[in-house]
Amino acid sequence: MTINRRSLIGASLGLGAAVSAAHASERRPTREPATPNASEFSATLIPDERQDQTAALQAAVDAAAERDIPLVLPPGKFIISDLRLRRGTRLLGSARSTILVFSGGTAFVTAEKADGLMLAGLTFDGAYKTFDPARGDGLLALLNSKNVHLADLEIQNSAGTGLSLTECGGRIEGVLISHVLDAGFKSLDSFGLDITGNTVTECGNNGILIWRSKQEEDGSVVSGNRISKIRNAAGGTGEYGNGINVFRAGSVLVSGNRISDCAYTAVRGNASSNIQIIGNSCERLGEVALYAEFGFQGAIIANNLVDTAACGISVTNFNDGGRLAVVQGNLIRNLFRREQEPEDKRGEGIGVEADAVVTGNTIENAPTVGIQIGWGAYMRDVAVTGNIVRDARVGISVTNALDAGKCLIANNLISNVKDGAIREMDLGAFKGPDLVREPSATDRIHITANVAV
Repeated sequence: MTINRRSLIGASLGLGAAVSAAHASERRPTREPATPNASEFSATLIPDERQDQTAALQAAVDAAAERDIPLVLPPGKFIISDLRLRRGTRLLGSARSTILVFSGGTAFVTAEKADGLMLAGLTFDGAYKTFDPARGDGLLALLNSKNVHLADLEIQNSAGTGLSLTECGGRIEGVLISHVLDAGFKSLDSFGLDITGNTVTECGNNGILIWRSKQEEDGSVVSGNRISKIRNAAGGTGEYGNGINVFRAGSVLVSGNRISDCAYTAVRGNASSNIQIIGNSCERLGEVALYAEFGFQGAIIANNLVDTAACGISVTNFNDGGRLAVVQGNLIRNLFRREQEPEDKRGEGIGVEADAVVTGNTIENAPTVGIQIGWGAYMRDVAVTGNIVRDARVGISVTNALDAGKCLIANNLISNVKDGAIREMDLGAFKGPDLVREPSATDRIHITANVAV
């Protein structure tokens, strides 16, 4: 071999490396196994739209969860079916450009007893393929899992519900759910969920559902979401077509949401005690914008904006035990009547029945009545004070049933009404004189210091 400067440098480097290695082996007679990292499992996962990759992805998910490390997937489409996530799974994509596409079967992506589950940066595409509801009624279905965290996801093209959680707790944020044939998001018997900053649009039946199997405390917070274009594909008289539906779930806070273009209701609380509906912006609703109905006890509906609905706010069903409410500081405008309906035409700003305060609200353009108090015998202990009603057929109406309870109507400003400022009402038909000018003969109705102009 010819000896030159280059060969000498190379030899010395090699010798130095060998010596260093020898010293290192003396210092560390035994070597610990290297800690695995995310790339160890994701390196063999290459996007491929031509073949199903469920087996490879399932093996990688299981191995990463077993070693408590995240699994990071590259951009591209992965064709999968019945992927099962487990406790400790942390599955991460690349800014929603990592797309998992449903190839069909009984389920798409499910998780059970997957405490600590984290999903981020992924898109789940159901391709409108049907799945078995027995495995979960959502395209992405989680069951009995604590401390889940779903962030920066997209869920689309579901033949059923988009995202379904049953008996889960955790946080859902920054998720876009669109083009689903049933509900966008459903929580059943979960506890203390934070559902914040998500977008739910183009859904066949409902936007966000917070449901329980029986009446009990739930404590979920639904805030800062954008919900729009919710249809009523299944029909019915209010079960479907709602932006947010809270059913039997107590102590739920619904605040700061932007809700528009729903076939029925923006926020519907059904048998949900201690519900708070606060500071939501609601436009273009086909029926009642904000609802507290059936067997609830306790509702606060405050500081909401409603523009264009058949009814602004309804606090009703005293006949089923619905009672105890504060309706305060809401702005309600541009109401309409559903003349095509045989009975329930509405055109009302606010309707209340029992143990309720209605104060500080502003109502404009109500073709039937600004504020309606009671229905038949179902009225008890209602105070309507300090409201403004303008441009209505009738300003305030109160049931004339002799067996109804008492109410106070005071300090309201009623402007530009066609058929009276305050009148009695018999199941939707206005009766008698304007009570601002001719006080009622009954001691059930107390009217004082109202201004009609």
